[in-house]
Amino acid sequence: MGYFSFGNHSKNASKDTITVGLMSGSKPDQQIWDTVAKTAKDKYGLTIKYKYFSDYSQPNAALTSKSIDVNAFQNYPFMDIWNKAHDSHIVAVGDTIIEPMRIYSYKVNNVKNLPEGATIAVPNDANNESRALHVIQSAGLIKLNNDKLANLKSITNNPENIKIKEVDASQTTRSLNDIDAAVVNGNFAQSANLNIKKAIYTEQFNKNSHKWINFIAANKADKNDPRIKKLVKAYQTKATAKEIKKVSGINQLPAWNLNLK
Repeated sequence: MGYFSFGNHSKNASKDTITVGLMSGSKPDQQIWDTVAKTAKDKYGLTIKYKYFSDYSQPNAALTSKSIDVNAFQNYPFMDIWNKAHDSHIVAVGDTIIEPMRIYSYKVNNVKNLPEGATIAVPNDANNESRALHVIQSAGLIKLNNDKLANLKSITNNPENIKIKEVDASQTTRSLNDIDAAVVNGNFAQSANLNIKKAIYTEQFNKNSHKWINFIAANKADKNDPRIKKLVKAYQTKATAKEIKKVSGINQLPAWNLNLK
């Protein structure tokens, strides 16, 4: 487990070192970043250091305070919501991966077998809740209106009387012991060692899915920092893509050259 501190300011960092903020708890993600770190060191003389965070509210706060140089955990809607809410200027500097959300259950093996009145947990932050509700809609359980960010009030049709339980994204896996199903982010599914082959529904990607791509993020004022440019180049390599496939299988896909149809 890493730590959360605002003590180190990136403006004082070495030109040969960069600090990356990551979500803690995912061994596959760390293995991917270890591959990136090797490329960064061998090809660009850049040393990568890490700070780890336990929930989604922390990495961007650390970035804007310059406790870290970049982070890698969020997608585009999350960044837009954060920037608006905190009057910050975080930008994407390089796409990394895309992870499908999945619905898991310990009680049924097919989404069609969920009982009437079933309870499904979804992440409670605005970005992930909206995405999760669209996954539930895609699975044929509810219908939503055209709100840009879907929430419980966006549900227009619920023929099976599905009950939606809002929980912290990190708690969706734990909720599976007590309810019928949960929509789980890929990183938390990996941390909980959920078997993706046993998911009862998997999010489908299409031409509108680019917004769900994760990326390396930086403060706008620092986006041309040579260290950041080297980091992005070190990430977006065949070696990284190979490692993503090795450790994540179908749970994550390299996103920097992804053809979404």
